[in-house]
Amino acid sequence: MTEITDPTFYRTPADAIAAAPESLAYVAAFDPGGEAKDAIAVLDCDRSSGTYGQVAGWAELPTGGNELHHFGWNACSSAVCHDGHAGHLVRRYLIVPGLRSSRTYILDTQPDPRAPKVVREISAEELAAKAGYSRPHTLHCGPGGIFMSALGGANGNDGPGGIALLDHETFDVVSAWEADRGEQYFGYDVWWHLNHDTVITSEWATPSMFEGGLNPEDLLGRKFGHHLNFWSMSGRKLQRRIDLGDEHQMVLELRPAHDPSKTYGYVGVVISVEDLSGSVWTWHRDGDRWAARKVITIPAEPADPDQLPPALRPFSAVPPLISDIDLSVDDRWLYVACWGTGELKQYDVSDPFAPRETGSVRLGGIVRKQAHPSVPDQPLSGGPQMVEISRDGRRVYLTNSLYAAWDDIFYPEGVGAWMAKLDADPVTGGLAADTHFFPHGQAFRGLRVHQTRLQGGDASSDSYCFTG
Repeated sequence: MTEITDPTFYRTPADAIAAAPESLAYVAAFDPGGEAKDAIAVLDCDRSSGTYGQVAGWAELPTGGNELHHFGWNACSSAVCHDGHAGHLVRRYLIVPGLRSSRTYILDTQPDPRAPKVVREISAEELAAKAGYSRPHTLHCGPGGIFMSALGGANGNDGPGGIALLDHETFDVVSAWEADRGEQYFGYDVWWHLNHDTVITSEWATPSMFEGGLNPEDLLGRKFGHHLNFWSMSGRKLQRRIDLGDEHQMVLELRPAHDPSKTYGYVGVVISVEDLSGSVWTWHRDGDRWAARKVITIPAEPADPDQLPPALRPFSAVPPLISDIDLSVDDRWLYVACWGTGELKQYDVSDPFAPRETGSVRLGGIVRKQAHPSVPDQPLSGGPQMVEISRDGRRVYLTNSLYAAWDDIFYPEGVGAWMAKLDADPVTGGLAADTHFFPHGQAFRGLRVHQTRLQGGDASSDSYCFTG
């Protein structure tokens, strides 16, 4: 095995948990109108710092209109699995796709991690010509290169979506990853079980279905994605599709167990068109096949139609709208973001088939507009949307924007911009908002905020190669 030079490449989940805590968080910030330039905001996460909980750095992109969404590191703990990678790769560059523009920016976080610099742009044309995709979405550093999921096809085609492979060192687009996609068409998230030669993908929609906002006819017509897709990693071929039922619309965030010996994980489903509930499913091995089982159902909450946006008034209820889930590095705690009702739920998943709710924090929400305890007189719009957990499981970071065109449907008065940090008990469970960490409003210079990445890695960045 090549010598490991980056101390943030952890051999095991336990090593990651025991490492020094993050000092900085990187947050995607974008202008929904496309006029101001988009940016990566740098948040101070060091409790001993005089700027704790504040925006302490800012990296402006050369363009606007990108709809920054998800992003990731160029290299992470998966480098330990592969000869020839661990010795020279370092966790240094942030790869930041524009979901609407199809441009992707590479930002160097060295030498000053509070002032990342744009060092390269991957054009929409390069992504289209070399991989056949557009609308890049999720980044994961992995075997054979960097995996970048994409939701659209090239040259104006709505699809199929899929995975583009980027070179680990040059960041050139290499090709499409898939050799045989079978019936898979929708793209969204991608993750894997490295030791089990398996890649998993989930499904949202095509660009024409989401870029203009949510079309109720698409939802009620059950046209969004409702499958989990399982692939051979080595063969790059689709092996199994699991239909969760077409009432379960929008199968989004994938969270496999961090322990590389385990063959299970979780996926969140935004909404059921039968009762407006959201759900979480556990995928697992059943003999020699992959299977999935619903393990959490979160019901809609009744509401006065006069308090609802037009899209929800006929239902007299607020759906939870499960927009993100995240799994702690020790595989013990699952967090579920209910963007519609404005709630983050914590579950003990020691038994992955029988989650037990152990904590909850309310912030925002379509009806409640629950204030943050540090500003108790200020109603909040938006809700817990993107979730990121520190490696030691003690800190949970939330941001509040889903996707600009969808923000405006469910929160027509606007979502503003806010980020919150919760303190979590990783031993017995429980959550509480940190009153000293709540950047909001003009802290983000008028931009909305989406995904968070933590310095040194976080619960949704890395995959590990060893169990002990």
